[in-house]
Formats: sequence, structure tokens, C-alpha cells
Amino acid sequence: DYLRSAAQMVSYEVSIGFIIVTVVVCVGSFNLTEIVLAQKGVWFAIPLFPMFIMFAISALAETNRHPFDLPEAEAELVSGYNVEYSAMGFALFFLGEYANMLLMSSLTAILFLGGWLPIFNCFPFNLLPGSFWFSIKICLGVVFFIVMRALL
Repeated sequence: DYLRSAAQMVSYEVSIGFIIVTVVVCVGSFNLTEIVLAQKGVWFAIPLFPMFIMFAISALAETNRHPFDLPEAEAELVSGYNVEYSAMGFALFFLGEYANMLLMSSLTAILFLGGWLPIFNCFPFNLLPGSFWFSIKICLGVVFFIVMRALL
């Protein structure tokens, strides 16, 4: 049972690492600001589209969303760690899972969607602050997680 969870964890962590290394090699820096600024012309989601899709699938596995929720399968829900916690402890576990969704969405926005840069660098779009664009991209990432849960 733990072997299954460990094998799943190793597989998606390695793929996320290789995808991040691919983006870092394209930019030539580990600095997140430089990664975002390198996407001024075109977001990395376009030229690195296969890596973007692989990162999205690996992010689903990282956040234990369906169909990668094997560590929280039905048998473990009956006798696993979820049963031992109630009220605030249970809520904190799920808060941690949803915080992980926010983290993976922000990492996706930084690595592939241009971070805080606007969609188009022209008059109406560049009036809005970068925090607005970054928040919109994070929200789209969270919507992706929710829609994938509903579809699969």
C-alpha cells in the first residue's frame, strides 16, 4: 500500500523536476523573475506545449487530484489518517491540499503563462497591474483542477 504511494510520488516528482530543468535551460537562469521576463514575446506554454501538458498532468498527481488520488483510495478513507482527525485537524489537512493547488497554479503561471505579464502588451491590457494578471492566471489554474475533478 505504501509502496504504491511511494512509486506514484517518485514518478511525478521526477517529471516535474525535468520539466522545470527544461524551462531553466531555455531561460538560462533559476531566477523566477528572469523566467517571467523571458516570456515577454511569447509564453512558454506555446513553444514548450508538450512540457506544459506534462506539467499539468504532473500537477494533478502532485495535488492528489483525480485520477491520481490512489493514496486516498476508498480503502484508506475507511481506516486511514482522515478518520483519526475531526473538526479543525481535518480542515487543516484539506486546507493544505488546496494550498498545494494554489502553489502548483502559481508555479504554472510563472513557468508557462508569463507570470504577472499581461496577455497582450498593448493599451487596455497593460493598464492593469501585474498582480491582477498573476491572480487571474492562478484562478484559471485552480479552475483547471476543479474542472478536471469534475470531468474525470
